[in-house]
Amino acid sequence: MTSAKSSRRKASEPIDLNDPQYYFNRSLSWLEFNKRVLHEAYDPRTPLLERLKFMAIFSTNLDEFFMVRVAGLQQQVESGILQGGADGMPPAEQLQAVRQYLIPIVTEQHRYFDQELRSLLAKEAIFLNRFQELEPEQQSYLNHYFQAQVFPVLTPLAVDPAHPFPYISSLSLNLAVLIRDPDSGQERLARVKVPNRFPRFIPLPQHLHSSEATHWVGVPLEDIIAHNLNALFPGMDIQSYFVFRITRSADLELETDKADDLLIAIEQEIRKRRFGSVVRLEVQRGIPPLLKQTLMEEMDLEEIDVYELDGLLCLNDLFAFMALPLPQCKDVEWHPQVPPSFQRVDERESLFDTTSEITTLGTDYWEATANELFGLIRERDLMVHHPYHSFTATVQRFITLAAHDPQVLAIKMTLYRTSGDSPIVSALIKAAENGKQVAVLVELKARFDEENNILWARKLEKVGVHVVYGVPGLKTHTKTVLVVRQEAGQIRRYVHIGTGNYNPKTAGLYEDLGLFSCRPELGADLTELFNVLTGYSRQRHYRKLLVAPVTMRERMLALIHRETEHCRNGRPGRIIAKMNAITDTQLIRALYEASQAGVEIDLIIRGMCCLRPGVPGVSDRVRVISIIGRFLEHSRIFYFGNNGQPEYFIGSADWRSRNLDRRVEAIAPIIEPRIQQELQELLEIMLADNRQAWELQPDGSYRQRHPKDGEPERGTHAVLMARTLKELQANDCHLP
Repeated sequence: MTSAKSSRRKASEPIDLNDPQYYFNRSLSWLEFNKRVLHEAYDPRTPLLERLKFMAIFSTNLDEFFMVRVAGLQQQVESGILQGGADGMPPAEQLQAVRQYLIPIVTEQHRYFDQELRSLLAKEAIFLNRFQELEPEQQSYLNHYFQAQVFPVLTPLAVDPAHPFPYISSLSLNLAVLIRDPDSGQERLARVKVPNRFPRFIPLPQHLHSSEATHWVGVPLEDIIAHNLNALFPGMDIQSYFVFRITRSADLELETDKADDLLIAIEQEIRKRRFGSVVRLEVQRGIPPLLKQTLMEEMDLEEIDVYELDGLLCLNDLFAFMALPLPQCKDVEWHPQVPPSFQRVDERESLFDTTSEITTLGTDYWEATANELFGLIRERDLMVHHPYHSFTATVQRFITLAAHDPQVLAIKMTLYRTSGDSPIVSALIKAAENGKQVAVLVELKARFDEENNILWARKLEKVGVHVVYGVPGLKTHTKTVLVVRQEAGQIRRYVHIGTGNYNPKTAGLYEDLGLFSCRPELGADLTELFNVLTGYSRQRHYRKLLVAPVTMRERMLALIHRETEHCRNGRPGRIIAKMNAITDTQLIRALYEASQAGVEIDLIIRGMCCLRPGVPGVSDRVRVISIIGRFLEHSRIFYFGNNGQPEYFIGSADWRSRNLDRRVEAIAPIIEPRIQQELQELLEIMLADNRQAWELQPDGSYRQRHPKDGEPERGTHAVLMARTLKELQANDCHLP
């Protein structure tokens, strides 16, 4: 919505692009993103179990938002910081705005699940009941389950002068129990933690189902505990009980440039994280005011930090229902495909799904197969697009072949996040055992993956891999692999530069791009970038790569300004950029100036967007959409029209200050015309989306697109899955 101030401005007056009215608050913008995620749970076009999944994703996202963003705002308030960001909203006002925004959304989420989705589940013969809704025989079974399995694990904790208020772990479910001593008449408070070693939802065996058609029936674990409290407090009168849950700050307070040993320092901070300050208390609605006040006082909370909710707490656990074997209630299963170019390489794909047979293969096999793959990359640059293309048959294969190929001399790689049973790390270990020089940058500060990365770092170090933890003061977020190979008496460098993590599990859920190339300039640039990461190099110039924090901001601004100058000189200007987020004020201001000059700008921003589109005289020519659906849009693509000589880039960085100034990032130019065309078609598919696309309005709200009468539905993910299969069929490729 255009402000009154903006409407009163005279046409002749210059526009101050630093005015806060032209910038959205990033916390509220992120909440708008999560609201779009939640909408997938409300949308009847989404299959039923997928709707539960989106409920869970919304709740999980919100947990992280409180652990990081709200915790950060609270620290700013406690530190006396009064100044806001580009939008001008001070931290204290942001906290109030966050609560005001969230209360109706989370209230509706819980109402919708309890009153709508549970009924829809029942129609599919899936019954998530409360204990009191069960038949006596079913209750008897669960009471026995409690006595045999759960009771021995529980530790009820009293709260009285002799028993101080217990430590409550973050994100755990707990019962606050009011008990009365019948002898003294005194009322006491006790806490019972719901153990997380059991499933959250306990199923009944099939012989206790109400009919043969029932697929699943069960109850929440906390219900079983609540109806057996007498076993925990014999001789006492149970007055009432309420479920509650807390969220603690999870930000690591670490000065990396002062740490003698970064790995040890981060381990220590992780241990401290579990004792972080409490930033949110969730309680069941109807909790007695005195009990709520007691919880607030013991955890040093204000009313603004408390969320009273109906029904189940912790809807994150609804993920569990995705394990039910009910394909009719899920998205049609998608199998990532081997792209046509990679089908020229050895067809035995099963070897790259497991390492069990790899050790039986001889040197001749590895050399022949590697020659084929590396020869393919020598012929031309290749691009892969996950999850439409198989990560296992492309990226994982590239690294595995490099680990075993006798002609490969060295492998250098950045690891930001990877899976717990990572075949990538296993390949790097094998490479070191095969006598290759292996250097790996393991980013220990990848939030919530710190422990996993520490584990892999130690395993890699044990086999002789050169493990480094990055540049002091910076987080290494770039996704790159450099393979050095000896061929016919010369050294050739092969690279993979991607937008996503080297994680085969998330590669099936996250949409990402990767470039394979042996262009000498890219190989030389990556060599120098790894020298920065592993040594004391202060490289400031790169041939082709845009590298943060040294060249990326300057180069991106120059590309935007070039489009602006084209328009100012009567030539067309065009920018299309796809990212996770855009929050950097300097780049937003450059886009505003470009729009004022006549540049047509389309932004495809999944999450936070602090740019306000469609403001007369400021951003008339800027359009912003967000694509939300079954895959998490994660790739970054940048297109600049350049007066008919377009330039394309892909890489790891968003247009956020942290990516441009406080992280090591790499963005690569796409030179191959064929890949440029693929990127252009991909951008056009997303811009034409009328199913998954949401349009950002000038007032900060989003409006979902819908097909017009008679118009076919064009959802990006469905279109790209169909396109992938069509491409394989056109090339007479094998379809697994």
